[in-house]
Amino acid sequence: MIVNNAEERRRRETPLGAESISPRPFGAPPFRQGGHEGPGMPGGPLAELSGTPTEGQTALAMSLEGSAVPDRGEIEPFQRLPISKPEIAEAMQTLQNYRACKASLETRLVENQQWYKLRQWECMRREKTNQVEPSSAWLLNVIANKHADAMDNFPAANVLPREQGDEEEAKKLSSILPVVLDHCEFEEIYSQIQDDKLESGTGCYGVFWNASKLNGLGDIEITAVDLINLFWESGITDIQQSRNLFYVTLQDNDLLEQSYPELQDKLSNPTIDVNRYIYDDTIDTNGKSAVVDWYYKKLDESGKTKLHYCKFVAGQPEPLFATENEPEYAERGWYDHGKYPFVFDPLLRCKGTPTGFGYIDVGKSAQEYIDRGDQAILQNMLFNARPRHFIRSDGAVNEEEFADATKDFIHVDGNLGQDSILPVQPNPLNKIYMSILDRKIEQLKETTGNRDVSNGGTNSGATAASAIAAMQEAGAKLSRDTIKGSYRAFRNVMLMCIELIRQFYDVPRWFRILGEGGDANYVLFSNAAMKPQPQGPVDPTTGYPKDGYRLPQYDLEVTAEKSSPYTKMAQNELALQLYGAGFFAPNNADSALACLEMMDFKGREKVIQQVQQYRTLTDMLQQTQALAMQLAARVDDDNGTNFAQQLQAQIAGAGGAAMGPGAGGVPAPVGLGGQGESSVTSKARERVAESTAPR
Repeated sequence: MIVNNAEERRRRETPLGAESISPRPFGAPPFRQGGHEGPGMPGGPLAELSGTPTEGQTALAMSLEGSAVPDRGEIEPFQRLPISKPEIAEAMQTLQNYRACKASLETRLVENQQWYKLRQWECMRREKTNQVEPSSAWLLNVIANKHADAMDNFPAANVLPREQGDEEEAKKLSSILPVVLDHCEFEEIYSQIQDDKLESGTGCYGVFWNASKLNGLGDIEITAVDLINLFWESGITDIQQSRNLFYVTLQDNDLLEQSYPELQDKLSNPTIDVNRYIYDDTIDTNGKSAVVDWYYKKLDESGKTKLHYCKFVAGQPEPLFATENEPEYAERGWYDHGKYPFVFDPLLRCKGTPTGFGYIDVGKSAQEYIDRGDQAILQNMLFNARPRHFIRSDGAVNEEEFADATKDFIHVDGNLGQDSILPVQPNPLNKIYMSILDRKIEQLKETTGNRDVSNGGTNSGATAASAIAAMQEAGAKLSRDTIKGSYRAFRNVMLMCIELIRQFYDVPRWFRILGEGGDANYVLFSNAAMKPQPQGPVDPTTGYPKDGYRLPQYDLEVTAEKSSPYTKMAQNELALQLYGAGFFAPNNADSALACLEMMDFKGREKVIQQVQQYRTLTDMLQQTQALAMQLAARVDDDNGTNFAQQLQAQIAGAGGAAMGPGAGGVPAPVGLGGQGESSVTSKARERVAESTAPR
């Protein structure tokens, strides 16, 4: 079926589960403040300014009059739509097949979540017992430390142009993308992705366009997607290779019926069973339906891949929305970049699947034996700590009084023999079992790269700062590799954001950007400079440029936005050392540039640029001073004054003051760790602080 109003086209812009439910009554005109509802969407700002009724307003007026919605002209009234009952039934069958192939992965995801919550005994025990079940957190400590390393190196994107004419636009994008991420609360999203990546082996971003944001203006929406709700073709290694992609969420029936009146009295409980985690509270799915966001790709006549989207409720034969049923999207597709709006971030990759396995999969075997060893040791401790006795069945001892420690007297019948009651001899635990347990703990640390030296401690006998720094440098290789993988996924997310900006930022919008000096700059930005640019004169016969169009392309450089506090302090101390060594003295510009070319530190290019500017200014100042001396000497010759001598004294005094501390080329001794700390220890601390940052 086709819903011919602008409200439906506003709703379909947000395939984000519950967020896609419109809070407004069905058929009400969308709230717009200069925004647009998608590519080629009627009802934008031009329609409002011109006073011409939009398609959605016309449809609303005619529906209130009881008239039929006017035909759009592209589709005959009784023509079969490209996506209807047969296609929905086939899509549901494909979804069921994908779900069956993904069953083992879902089981692993649910079990890993139990291990993360220290509920591993619910997975290890074969039957319910009353035995002690200790749950040590060695594996949780691994995930917590890796997560801390990732958050210490929170990524930032720097947009680089591929052509010189796009430099200004790339600079704007570099400043605007952090604002967009901040509106999406990306730091929280990034933290969730890292949790999923470390626990289960794969984090998943969702990058959508949400037309309801900013009062209808629309903006980018980035979310953390649970892999349990995502279904893809089996046997692929890249999610973009899947023929179909399904994202299933549970939504309330009353909200669905409010947004889609055609679903009235047709919904029931979910008809497709989506696997769920084991929660502490009871999750009630009554009164909910499974809403499916179906993405699929097709090739157009030119061979270009087009992404299409269909939204339907599982168990209902008709789609709620389908791009192939809409004339403005049938040829163009859903997103212009033609990719599924999902980005996977796997930890340890596997063949034949886009997902990976995480640290829980690596260390759960060692963690299981550690917990079972703790259980045996604690049971032995409890057995030996509480005395037990053998008592003859025909003995004369009152057992209740004997077991009650508050009784001062114990009654017996007859003579008390030596064999009437005997204590059970304790069986001390051999030390070899404690040694085996310690080895399993060391095995878990080694296999997960979470050795003591990586956490700031050492028990290997190393005491020198340089030796400890070297061990921490080697121990941080796994963290650097993991963070680099996260940066690659972040780069793909940013590229999708740039393409969404290119497609949807038609209406200019304001951004507040902080400059280098901390002052606020307000920038009006749109995608006008990102659209295809005509090349050469226009051919009068065809109406197109003779040399075609150029589409601006951008590259991304990902760096660490946040670092540890000690890394920032080390960077500040380096600046003080360069100043103390006279690098910024104008007279030392040539030697400072030669030295900087051999150095390697963050921000080196900017320092070189500053030194070069100082050298240029110094040359200009010297030329000006020479000219002033010549003019002063001529004035002295004509008038008999001594201006030249006075000017020379002033220049000499200013030049001596400009040298400043360390200008003579002698480095000023600056210690990172304090006045009494040696330079070896100071440099060792700096290497440790930089050990987890990707290079």
